[in-house]
Amino acid sequence: MAVSCYSIVVDAHDLPSQARFWCRVLDWKVLFEADDEVVIGADKDAVPGITFVPVPEEKTVKNRLHIDLAPDDQAVEVARIIGLGATRSDVGRRADAGWVVPADLEGNEFCVLSPKNSLIG
Repeated sequence: MAVSCYSIVVDAHDLPSQARFWCRVLDWKVLFEADDEVVIGADKDAVPGITFVPVPEEKTVKNRLHIDLAPDDQAVEVARIIGLGATRSDVGRRADAGWVVPADLEGNEFCVLSPKNSLIG
C-alpha cells in the first residue's frame, strides 16, 4: 500500500489570518475556505498542503510538531517573516544552533534553517 503526506493540520482561532500569514511566508495561495476549514498550498494538485481548523482552547505548550523552512538566505528570510507578523521564540534552541525559531500569529513555533540542499545535510 502506498501512502503520502497529504496535509499538515494546524489548530487555530483565526483561520483566515493564519492562512494569509502562511501564504505570504510560503508564497502559496488559499485553495479552499469555509468557517470550519481553510486549506492552503502551492497548487490544488501539489501536496502536502496546510489545513487550518478551529479549536476553542489556547495554545499552552511548545509544539510537538513544527515546520522547518530552508531559505537561500536565513537572515533575510527571518527578517521578512518577522515583518509579516511572526515573533521570535527561542524555545528549544541552543545558543550555537544553526536555526532561528520564530512563532506565527498564534504562537506556533517553526524553524528557519540555514540553507539546505538535502534532507540529511
